[in-house]
Amino acid sequence: MPKEKLSIVKIGGNIIEDEASLNAFLKLFSNLEGKKILVHGGGKRATHIASKLGIESKMINGRRITDADTLEVITMVYGGLVNKNVVAKLQALNTNAIGLTGADVNSIKSDKRPVKDIDFGFVGDVKEVAYKSIDKLIQADFTPVFCAITHDGNGQLLNTNADTITSQVAVGMSNLYETSIYYCFELKGVLRDINDKNSVVKHIDSKIYQDLLNQGIIADGMLPKLENCFDALRHGVNTINMGNTAMLTQENDDFTTITL
Repeated sequence: MPKEKLSIVKIGGNIIEDEASLNAFLKLFSNLEGKKILVHGGGKRATHIASKLGIESKMINGRRITDADTLEVITMVYGGLVNKNVVAKLQALNTNAIGLTGADVNSIKSDKRPVKDIDFGFVGDVKEVAYKSIDKLIQADFTPVFCAITHDGNGQLLNTNADTITSQVAVGMSNLYETSIYYCFELKGVLRDINDKNSVVKHIDSKIYQDLLNQGIIADGMLPKLENCFDALRHGVNTINMGNTAMLTQENDDFTTITL
């Protein structure tokens, strides 16, 4: 018997920051057929509120250093302000959402990132997804909405990359479902030419990926993103889609689909 489909959608800070974009996205997400999970970040909002509180945000290679004060802000902003706003807006669209951190129903456990060259502080690397627990919520007709926080099982919350949460949750859920990931960001997809916003590479598989790497088309910030994608595909995820929020509509096919 074929597995039921499950969509896992990740939105970034730029959509969350802009009320009109967020409302438009959540309408698309609500209309998405079948079972689904939403994962969100909120880094820009966290930086903004931290500065209001006189807490400096330290970033290294685009990653946030999370000291004890920063973790408090992140917990308030991701787990509270952003998550509950998103959940309330989804309820208004008749999507029965439930807001979660990785600590809720013990859904996502992480290890605190070991100190090598840089001490990232209270940052977690995902080690275990309780996919059966998450599925109980889905089977009860709830739509899980995860923020970018996990826990270590010993009472410690950890700031965790939202892209990583998305791929690890998708890998876990692929034990039960045919899982597809949708990474929503500003661009229409992976671009052949960074200066041409319409030069979308519509399909990437392992071979095309190697060609794009050799040509230097995939570089910088896209590299770790796509490495993560192929890792997730090798571990059971069915397809991964990258593009702007329009890829959630039936009539749009102008985005990047990644398969093995």
